Amino acid sequence: MDLNKTVTSLKRNGYDVSVFKTGEEAGRYLNRQIDGTSVGMGGSVTLQQLGVYEQLSAHNEVFWHWQIPDGSSADEIRRAASEAKIYLTSVNAISEDGEMINIDGCGNRLASSLYGHEKVYFVAGTNKIALDLAAAVSRARNTAAPLNAKRLNCKTPCSAGGDRCYDCRSEDRICNAMVIHYRKMTSCDIEIILIEESLGY
Repeated sequence: MDLNKTVTSLKRNGYDVSVFKTGEEAGRYLNRQIDGTSVGMGGSVTLQQLGVYEQLSAHNEVFWHWQIPDGSSADEIRRAASEAKIYLTSVNAISEDGEMINIDGCGNRLASSLYGHEKVYFVAGTNKIALDLAAAVSRARNTAAPLNAKRLNCKTPCSAGGDRCYDCRSEDRICNAMVIHYRKMTSCDIEIILIEESLGY
């Protein structure tokens, strides 16, 4: 894993990039940068590990379908998150050439990473970095997706085996679409937060 090459590639692809030694430092940075606004969050073990929801909720209106208020539904919170000014998500993989891969079952995370917000933050540990695009796609399909399926107790072959994608036809399948970010989208500001720790899947 070549962090310096990855940062250089991401910047060449048009992204702002911030690198932090620890998740605690990254969390403090996000808490300073995002204030008094509406925030949407995609499903992310990385963001959960950083405690981002708890920090930002103290001084922002935060919508995250992993934290559903009484009287609301997950789908209602996803829709509210899609209309927030700021959106936070992670990635399943990043290539050293600066391409980012995300796989999704519902589609809210993919849609919000592409369009609809003033600024999007991608937050990822350096464990997500892969050698090239093929390795990044493989990581997303064969490492991240099975681990997420297992976490969600999905009735899928990858959840049972935890080893690879079986390209299944299960109703519980969570890898229904994949987005490859080759370069920064022109519709909004995008900042990549890289953390020199192993976080998420």
